[in-house]
Amino acid sequence: MEAPAETTDKPFEEQTLATLREGMPRMMAELRKVIVGQEAVVDSLARVLLSGSHGLITGPPGLAKTLLIRSVAQIMHLDFKRVQFTPDLMPSDITGTELIEEDRQSGHRELRFIPGPVFTNVLLADEINRTPPKTQAALLEAMEEKQVTVAGQTRPLNKPFFVLATQNPIELEGTYPLPEAQLDRFMCSIEIKYLPEDDELAVVTQTTADGTQTLEPVFTGQNMIDFARLVRMVPIAEPVARYAVQLAQASRPLADNAPEFVAQWVGWGAGTRGSQYLVLAAKARALLDGRFHVATEDVQAVAHEVLRHRILTNFRAEADGVRVDDVIDKLLEHVATPGEGGAL
Repeated sequence: MEAPAETTDKPFEEQTLATLREGMPRMMAELRKVIVGQEAVVDSLARVLLSGSHGLITGPPGLAKTLLIRSVAQIMHLDFKRVQFTPDLMPSDITGTELIEEDRQSGHRELRFIPGPVFTNVLLADEINRTPPKTQAALLEAMEEKQVTVAGQTRPLNKPFFVLATQNPIELEGTYPLPEAQLDRFMCSIEIKYLPEDDELAVVTQTTADGTQTLEPVFTGQNMIDFARLVRMVPIAEPVARYAVQLAQASRPLADNAPEFVAQWVGWGAGTRGSQYLVLAAKARALLDGRFHVATEDVQAVAHEVLRHRILTNFRAEADGVRVDDVIDKLLEHVATPGEGGAL
């Protein structure tokens, strides 16, 4: 499925960066064939995939969450599987199971492993909060270790591997909120909102007309692996990295530098993985912006999508009408930024 890598004398960074810069405009042009508006959502999703991480997309039904993820998988020439999470879904429906297979000639029986949909490149976990915790937990090892263990045997997953999950925030009956340990494994929590009138008109006109759009592949699986490595090579100044750490620490009610509003409204703050993903997402943003260095503005720009699912507000916040995004806004105002914008 993947195109063979071209041999070149150029350094890895130069070659990979050139591939990214040449391909991103083409990727966006392909996406615009089927996705209207939602630029912020597409940018966030691009940062997740560029970093080799997982993403959680939350929004009302009918806003093209599934179409967006499937289209991205096509453009990146990646194998794609979709699982509709329901209350009766079992862990083996995701990871796979062993079946007894009999040889008709010899009569010999043996166990044969039947891979589940998790053995893919892009797994769309649709409405992930509609399945019980037992089944949700089947993804924990896959997301963290890029492997699954079935019947005592560990099997590696395909590379690259992304879990892109969706949630419907409107319906609460028959749902099972994701545990914090699993939420923490998603790099970003992306909110998708209703379109403006002109954009919605364009969607209605496009989707009710005759004809279908064909998406052309732009990247390969190996490209995505290389991009994830390149993101980690982007340098970040110590003051900028410290700023990201201070943002995460300030969200913890018991931390020494926690502001009063955090102690008042927050029950639990972001952990160390939050600090790590703030830096990683900021690196991806800088790279997509054509810069091979991280600025304070990059950390600030990704703060909401990285922290909103890692900060748990309490009953007092609910009574005061305070949302998690409001807390993050105040954190960005409270934590001092490095001098000169933090750019290298």
